[in-house]
Amino acid sequence: MRKKVWIGAIGFLLILGSGAVAALAIRSEMPKQLDGRPLLAVGEVKKSLKDIIFETQKLVVMIETDTGEQGSGFLYNTEGDLLTNAHVVAGVRHVKVKTSDARVLDGEVIGIGTDTDVAVVRVKELAGTDPLPLVRYEKGEVGDDVLAVGSPLGLQNTVTTGIISGVNRSFQINPYTYKDLYQISAPIAPGNSGGPLVDLATGAVLGINSAGLEEGTIGFSIPIANVLAMAEGWSRQPMPMLPNLSITEENNKAEDDTSLEQLAGYLVTHFYDSINSRDYVYAYSLLGGSWKEGTSYVNFRKGYLTTRNVVIDDMHVTSSGEEASVTAVISVDERKNGENVLSKYQVTYKVGYENDQLKLLSGKGKVIRK
Repeated sequence: MRKKVWIGAIGFLLILGSGAVAALAIRSEMPKQLDGRPLLAVGEVKKSLKDIIFETQKLVVMIETDTGEQGSGFLYNTEGDLLTNAHVVAGVRHVKVKTSDARVLDGEVIGIGTDTDVAVVRVKELAGTDPLPLVRYEKGEVGDDVLAVGSPLGLQNTVTTGIISGVNRSFQINPYTYKDLYQISAPIAPGNSGGPLVDLATGAVLGINSAGLEEGTIGFSIPIANVLAMAEGWSRQPMPMLPNLSITEENNKAEDDTSLEQLAGYLVTHFYDSINSRDYVYAYSLLGGSWKEGTSYVNFRKGYLTTRNVVIDDMHVTSSGEEASVTAVISVDERKNGENVLSKYQVTYKVGYENDQLKLLSGKGKVIRK
């Protein structure tokens, strides 16, 4: 059971009321150089979305415990220390850390909050690595463009984009008190916990993604400025003993409530998201072993080079035992004979687990004639 704070609809109604006034606050006129966000140097070109994603992904990791819990974390200093959520590492001292370049490293929990859902994990092998830039003082505002990076449902280094859609959200889920949160429209799922919320204007970390609303694509993120002093204290002086935190069943609800059908549908959607972003290496990694044996990466990539964009028009998912079948109708903007054409296909995928990872085991498609 993966530890992920997931909020029900009734609690969410209370949350909305607590921050409604603050969400309408007038933007501060304080210059950015005085309130913490990094400025562009003279002559420096503003980074593109792809540049920010690439530079962020390199420093975001997947965290796994020996009890099977999973979450995300990101490098925040040059000592090799990761920021994550306390509920990701509660009850353990040592964790496994999977980096974006496929290394598996040992991590030690050196600090963990008892009422604030924040923890620090030290990875000695990462010491000396330049960390992600942090927004130390300024708070994000409603309307700011953001991206969330993490490992939802075990899919490492997944990126979602959105805006800050609310501020000053507060609620209580024992043993943690959540206050002054960002509400974000960037979709998150179990496994995103502990990943960074990044300001698209600067590429700096605004918050730690910590909770989600199970009824929709709404997430909540702890402002980094609120917890940075506490985290830096643990980095300077690690806790000799960790508190024994009790995580309630309400907090652990998400993984059990996520059916194989939902996971399979998410995987197929994520596959096409990767194709649309031209990340063919990652898309290929979602295929099962048997499929890869019959299709080389070179041929796989070649098959999608003329694909400009894919939209899923309709999807139907069924499951039987340990496998699911996903049938979808997709619209594909592709290049054919020197022209851009829009084609429709019906695709069917078999989805199942290989080595505890959900994979696309097989797939087939046919053209839908007009």
